Amino acid sequence: MNNIILASVRQPGEDTVSDLHIVDGVVSRISAGGRIPGDARVVSLDGRYVIPGLWDEHVHMTQWALHSNRPDLSAAASAQEAAAAVGLHVHDADLSVTTVGVGFRDALWPDVPTLEMLDAATGNQPTALISHDLHCVWLNSAASRRYGVGVDAGGLLREEPAFALTRELGTLPDSVVDSWVRDAARAAAARGIVGIVDFEMTWNRDVWQRRIAGGFNALRVDAGVYPEDLERAHHDGMRTGMELDGGLGRLRAGPLKVLIDGSLNTRTAFCVDPYPDGGHGLLTVSFDDLVSLLRRAHEYGFVPAVHAIGDGANQMALDAFEHTGIGGRIEHAQFVRTEDLARFGPLGVTASVQPVHALDDRDAAESNWGGRTRRAFPLRSLLDAGATLALGSDAPVAPLDPWAAMSAASTRSRQDGRGPWHPQECISRGQALAASARGRRRIGVGDRADLVVLDADPLASPDAEFAAMPVAATLLAGRFTHDGGLA
Repeated sequence: MNNIILASVRQPGEDTVSDLHIVDGVVSRISAGGRIPGDARVVSLDGRYVIPGLWDEHVHMTQWALHSNRPDLSAAASAQEAAAAVGLHVHDADLSVTTVGVGFRDALWPDVPTLEMLDAATGNQPTALISHDLHCVWLNSAASRRYGVGVDAGGLLREEPAFALTRELGTLPDSVVDSWVRDAARAAAARGIVGIVDFEMTWNRDVWQRRIAGGFNALRVDAGVYPEDLERAHHDGMRTGMELDGGLGRLRAGPLKVLIDGSLNTRTAFCVDPYPDGGHGLLTVSFDDLVSLLRRAHEYGFVPAVHAIGDGANQMALDAFEHTGIGGRIEHAQFVRTEDLARFGPLGVTASVQPVHALDDRDAAESNWGGRTRRAFPLRSLLDAGATLALGSDAPVAPLDPWAAMSAASTRSRQDGRGPWHPQECISRGQALAASARGRRRIGVGDRADLVVLDADPLASPDAEFAAMPVAATLLAGRFTHDGGLA
């Protein structure tokens, strides 16, 4: 029997200390101290604060691990600057290995990417640059030839062609990628993460089963499924919530992910009103096809998770949920018509949102959704209308750090002196914590001992401290996955 006591802890907002007794991965008792069972391991926490374990509800885990080991172009302020930056990495590069840069943001660049520009910077070294939102890849001629992908004078691939090439660029030896994923998971655990919903764009079950068989144990993983694999998943008897790791409790089948529009950065998010260039974005699934997918997902036992960024896409997704009478999730919900906000709750649709995007995309939103951004990233409005929020990062689009997400949700600003963006859409710290812990607000007897130990009270800390919250330890079913020297 695994018997551990976290001695002298407080829950947020409390002054009194208690002892948390954990038996076989479950909180069995919360006491004011006193008798210690003889077989118990005692870890004294000296009055630190304990909260429920945190989840990131939207991650592309392999892409995040790859991103962490590739040249970062997020600081490039122009296409020319991005090309020059990656050019520094190719001088001594191996021509047999493609140079892959990540994180560029072209929505507000004063110039436009061109094939000629990237060729001039990189020469014969095959080079591919993946945008921060994963919806665009900028290739040079050598990479275009290597992968047999035709590009125009801009050298850009968008949406599905970009996704397909991104998957191919991630084809590295399993041992390399799995090692990077373990490192990324340990870093996530050090920020209080106990679980992720992984929407990697591939057949993900076998990948995670291999990793867990190889010793991966830092996080719980809900592995998403995409429509092209739905029949395969159904044939294998999978359904959302089903354990896939032989009872270890670390891998479950996640939702069915359906993309119906693009992104703001590429101006492909589908919107009711036109962009400055006159376009409305892109719908990648028709209403009838979406309805069919929702029904099939429901029949097979999968919770549908619909990617919708533009207000037109969110309207269509909600219409489809209402038409079928099926609940689920909308991933992103970045731009929502006022009349649609109150539909989420009654329809049983969770808004799976990424608050850091509001800070990253505020200038692009003002440029492309000018005069309408009061309803961009409408977290407070969604909550007030009865919606359930689930917070995440969309890593690598934003860092896999729940405190950055919760800080963005509760302040609508960075700790850089720039004022908050539409502060009326801030939510409280308590609401942000609950939306990051699958609704758990406090630790109670009978709870699974997925816990985070903090050096400060998250409800009372200054904003800057909250955004960079010091995490002393993280536990998964009573086992330390991050130990800052306490155990």
